[in-house]
Amino acid sequence: MYQFFIQPDSIKEEEIWIADPQDVNHIRNVLRMKKGEKVSLCCEAKGKEYICSIEEIESDIVKAAIIDINGESRELPVKITLFQGLPKSDKMELIIQKAIELGAAEIVPMATKRAVVKLDAKKAAKKVQRWNEIAKSAAKQSKRGLIPEVKPVMSFKEAVEYGKSMDMLLIPYEDAKGIAHSREVVETVKDKKSLGIYIGPEGGFPEEEVSLAMKAGAEPVTLGHRILRTETAGMTLLSILMFMLEED
Repeated sequence: MYQFFIQPDSIKEEEIWIADPQDVNHIRNVLRMKKGEKVSLCCEAKGKEYICSIEEIESDIVKAAIIDINGESRELPVKITLFQGLPKSDKMELIIQKAIELGAAEIVPMATKRAVVKLDAKKAAKKVQRWNEIAKSAAKQSKRGLIPEVKPVMSFKEAVEYGKSMDMLLIPYEDAKGIAHSREVVETVKDKKSLGIYIGPEGGFPEEEVSLAMKAGAEPVTLGHRILRTETAGMTLLSILMFMLEED
């Protein structure tokens, strides 16, 4: 069943009107859906998923009858923010896509000391717009209850300040204590409401950035004896957290 996101004003008494031009085009011309086919329509503002049957497909609107309403969230009980050091080439697109599939609620691109990629304000704005389009697509594909936001690019210092409002911060670091200690740290996440994860770029974090994060309360953890690529590290930790936190 295909999923689309809707605004509260799209919801009528017994039906929902899909008026977003991209969604209408996707339903009409890409998926070539027909009357009677079912769709999942998710309203972030209401926190509800509407199971609907398509009634009419017009050039500028799709009307669907509400069959069932599901208020059960597909979101993790802990809001996870992924702070990602800017990687080379198009790796950020893959990272955003997979992070959203694994439950991240928010992604913050970071310009760190060892990041090879340097973006001026104009380029950064275009990148963020593109990244948010990927986030929306990934949220639809994975049937998320919300569309995670990709924030504007922050400096590492700004990202650390932003993270101070969260209940817990983790920073994978090669010089962190052993795996047993890291397991104990990760176990405590279950009691939190919000969590930030700092992932370095290809060159990793220099000591001064790790120290800055630790002063803000970040707990260094290890992800094992192997050195992981930047696009693997975040996915690894998110996978561990998703498995731990997922509720029945």
